[in-house]
Amino acid sequence: MLRRDEDEFIINKSRFIGHAAPCTSEQQALDFIAEMRAKYKDASHNCYAYVIGRNKGIMRYSDDGEPGGTAGLPMMEVLKNRDVTDLCVVVTRYFGGILLGAGGLVRAYTQGAVVALNAARVVTMHPSCTYLLDIAYNQLGRLEHWIKDTPYRLDGRDFAASVTCQITLKAADAPAFEAEIARLFDGRCEPVLIEEQFMAWDEGDGA
Repeated sequence: MLRRDEDEFIINKSRFIGHAAPCTSEQQALDFIAEMRAKYKDASHNCYAYVIGRNKGIMRYSDDGEPGGTAGLPMMEVLKNRDVTDLCVVVTRYFGGILLGAGGLVRAYTQGAVVALNAARVVTMHPSCTYLLDIAYNQLGRLEHWIKDTPYRLDGRDFAASVTCQITLKAADAPAFEAEIARLFDGRCEPVLIEEQFMAWDEGDGA
């Protein structure tokens, strides 16, 4: 899993831009490809490769007008060699007027995928939980001060008669979180679990 990022380089006056984005569904990958094609609509080519699913059940690539097997397939080989999934790589090319030949294109698009992955930040997928916590307005400061020193994410606040906070954490931390909330608010506030899913966490986030 990768955070979205990009990098670029020039070979024989052709400019290549490698883009990488996390995608947990094929539709997300297609949306990212469409976004890059719209953003770089004046480019000569926007080739792509993506791998989706924990078992890598969906694998697609495209040469986008480059000679067959010189762009999308080399990019896919990079993804396979890196053993990554749930991501899409797009390599944009602005033709510089000098033909690179089949071998040159393979090397260029391989490099494009590599620089995109190297620029992107590696994160890890963990089973995660999202809770809602209703607290009084005068308790919000206490929660915000406490949560800064924890691995938990305060993802949102809804201000109404009380403050409803949305908090996300790794599932492994759930028992400790519930105990800490009970202690912090003397048992008067009970977090409500609303969602369980796999989510991306930086290696530095949490335990």
